[in-house]
Amino acid sequence: MGYQGEDTIFAVSTGVERAAIAVMRVSGKGSADLLVKLCGVLPPPRKAVLRRIWRQADVQDTLLDEALVLWFPGPKSYTGEDGFELHLHAGPAIIQAVAHALVDAGARPAEPGEFTRRAFTNGRMDLVEAEGIADLVAAETESQRRQALAQADGALSRVYEGWSERLKKLLAFQEALIDFPDEDIPPEVEEEIRSGIRQLIEQMQQHIADGQRGERIRRGVVFAITGPPNAGKSSLLNWLAERDAAIVSPIAGTTRDALEIVGSLAGIKVTFVDTAGLRETEDEIEAEGVRRALFHVKQADCVVQMFAAPDVPQSVFPGALVVGNKLDLADLPAEVEGVGVIPVSLKTGEGLDALRQILEQKVLALTASSTGMPLLTRARHSAGVQDACTSLEEALRQEWPEVRGEELRLAMRALGRLTGHVGVEELLDAIFGQFCIGK
Repeated sequence: MGYQGEDTIFAVSTGVERAAIAVMRVSGKGSADLLVKLCGVLPPPRKAVLRRIWRQADVQDTLLDEALVLWFPGPKSYTGEDGFELHLHAGPAIIQAVAHALVDAGARPAEPGEFTRRAFTNGRMDLVEAEGIADLVAAETESQRRQALAQADGALSRVYEGWSERLKKLLAFQEALIDFPDEDIPPEVEEEIRSGIRQLIEQMQQHIADGQRGERIRRGVVFAITGPPNAGKSSLLNWLAERDAAIVSPIAGTTRDALEIVGSLAGIKVTFVDTAGLRETEDEIEAEGVRRALFHVKQADCVVQMFAAPDVPQSVFPGALVVGNKLDLADLPAEVEGVGVIPVSLKTGEGLDALRQILEQKVLALTASSTGMPLLTRARHSAGVQDACTSLEEALRQEWPEVRGEELRLAMRALGRLTGHVGVEELLDAIFGQFCIGK
């Protein structure tokens, strides 16, 4: 996206579903003149007023709508620029007519993420907060909403900025040792620097080692349902989906390709993947289904390994939840390969409530913070903190003060790239291009 901060931009910020009201958002240095052209006068700042919207208000040429108007003079606006909102009736003809009037007056349609990019450029938020805004717009579950709202409110940014402030102080001490080697600087300053570096390394390592919990909340926890043919995998998927999402048949090999359903457990987004039955086969299509099933097993956050009595599996996938089906027909073992069996009957429903509770507990275990710190939500964050941590570890190994100081500066630069304070121009198109129009 080629950023053009001099332009006045507009977009409908509300969704595409049929609704009573559509919010048209406008931002840019020409916003005041635009609003006067549409309404005739500039309303009081940040106060909703009812106004008639004209193609040209000064001659009252073509009434477009009667709408609530809010005027937001910069810098106290979302983007930091002058801007306004028109709360229009949501008829497509009205939206199109107002858009044409804005274009005729010199504005242009906004590109994806351009409003939030301008907010970043004008210092209204940093990159981590901007990503939180994108996640908040996309949130489907309560856990996603809470995590995104905390990030948009600066929870992660405060962690990174706190580390940066501590690094600044350590670097100041280090520079003093470099610039004034002959001065009477207490010898314990050197140890204070090393101690401060060690504390930062420990906290950063704890932050990185969160097991992708924050990323799981953002994208959802993935369960792969696997096992031999006719174990009840598709029936379990249908029960979880509360609909007939998968074909259920006594004929082995019915499921050839992976089938996914998306739902929610314990307020967290989950994706269940029904896979082909695992067995040796001469059928090329079924063999490809088995290969894909094993791929999903490797990629999943957790495996639900099913079997039907009395066909007990000889081995268990690492970390799998083992579910024994057809409890109504035969006894099930208490465990397989040291892993406890969850007994159910998909025919009678026995044991399914207990299975749901176990799945919810697993989801919570895969997403709960173990440190009390805000969770990492993107691989970019993890890589940035790891880069900073690597530089600090190198700083500890250095005996030369000048080299140690340079490693501290590299660590600060890595944290600065996270929030957008240094060297991030190449990231902007990728980050803001993921936003929707009007945000």
